[in-house]
Amino acid sequence: MKATILLATAMTISLFTSAQDGGTKPPPASPPASAKQTLKGGAVVSINYGQPSVKGRTIGTDLEPMPGKVWRAGANAATVFETSKDVRVQGRDLPAGKYGFFVIDNGGEWTLIFNKVHDQWGAYEYKESEDALRVNAKAGKAEPFSEKLTYNINKDGNVTIQWGAKEVKFRVEG
Repeated sequence: MKATILLATAMTISLFTSAQDGGTKPPPASPPASAKQTLKGGAVVSINYGQPSVKGRTIGTDLEPMPGKVWRAGANAATVFETSKDVRVQGRDLPAGKYGFFVIDNGGEWTLIFNKVHDQWGAYEYKESEDALRVNAKAGKAEPFSEKLTYNINKDGNVTIQWGAKEVKFRVEG
């Protein structure tokens, strides 16, 4: 009798758990990723983003960023740039806090946007009037090609965005 009750309980738990996730979930197409670093000046800088893959598509044609258009700089929710202390980005002041991070691909130069609204889906709710800071950064060629969007931050405050054949570098001091 006890064995029957235990077996029935185990089966119920198993069925309930499977129903919760629909069975085996495939990994997300653009999983969450992050880059984090404590800069020499003591500021902790982190970037949290959805990490899409190129998968044979062409960036700027059938994959973001599209030339001249605001992009969430990742997939899914807007990319979040956070700093624990006031910093300087490309020589311009940015107060401590969380920001929605967006970019505009202008070819050889990208506009980097730090928006006061960090909790938003994609760039659908983006409003330029909420920008805390806009700076420009040179764009170059990524070597090697980066299948997945990747952010790197080093202790010197050099931030690198690699996406397909594109690479953008900018500096954060703090």
